[in-house]
Amino acid sequence: MAETASFPHRNLSIDQQVALRTAATHLQRQFDGTFGEETIERFLTSSYDQFASRSTIPNFLPLLAERFAPQRLHALAKVEGLATDGKPVVLFLCVHNAGRSQMAMGFFQHLAGDGAVAWSGGSEPGNEINPAAIASMRERGIDISREFAKPWTDEIVRAADVVVTMGCGDACPVFPGKRYLDWTLDDPAGKTVNDVRPIRDEIERRIRGLLDELGVPAQH
Repeated sequence: MAETASFPHRNLSIDQQVALRTAATHLQRQFDGTFGEETIERFLTSSYDQFASRSTIPNFLPLLAERFAPQRLHALAKVEGLATDGKPVVLFLCVHNAGRSQMAMGFFQHLAGDGAVAWSGGSEPGNEINPAAIASMRERGIDISREFAKPWTDEIVRAADVVVTMGCGDACPVFPGKRYLDWTLDDPAGKTVNDVRPIRDEIERRIRGLLDELGVPAQH
């Protein structure tokens, strides 16, 4: 990707420009033969914009964009029939993508292993993952501390086989023909670890039930 053509319309620091160009190079290698440079740059740029509108730490933005763009590109590849491995994809959505949906994704990934794919998102993504949610999941041997709150995008919703909503109401996206499950769960926001444990356990129960419905054996 030519330096003069990379993100020319953005008022970015030199470090940010370098980080985004490096991220674009990594993505081009990862999606070689699936997407061209223009598509990759467009998705990386729009991913950057998703986080830039609410982030208070600009230097982290290229990293967040680099982590989010591959998920979106994998989703686009599935939607366009460019790649499919036959694995069911489940998308967990809540308001801030900082508690319930992250815990659900953590359990799903832990229990499904390589048998299925889990994504998560929020209608109003927060700035950090709920510490009580992280602590309660760590008690079960699942580390969600490296996750980050992110929005949902059209291609991610369209690529999901099942969309599980948790309290985002009318803000959650609705696509015709998509299978939706609405899980009524308390919001962990502002709660202690003791208060979050029952929520965590209920999420695990529902995840095990969902895996059973999908025909994906639990690994643990």
